Amino acid sequence: MSIEEFIPVLAGMMEADASDIQSDTEYQELEEWSSVTAMTLIAFAKTQFGKTITGQAIRRAKTVEELFNLITE
Repeated sequence: MSIEEFIPVLAGMMEADASDIQSDTEYQELEEWSSVTAMTLIAFAKTQFGKTITGQAIRRAKTVEELFNLITE
């Protein structure tokens, strides 16, 4: 998965417009970001990539690109 493919997936989790999200977007500043989105992202990482990520790791990430790297690396 590329970051270009990840952005619409993340936008769908947040029910946001993907055109408003870029790789350098600070996702926590988005009005649509919530703890529910974080939980959805944790489940997505596990089911799609077999990767376990924590809420703490998500909070440390600042940008959408950092979230993407957290999940895919």
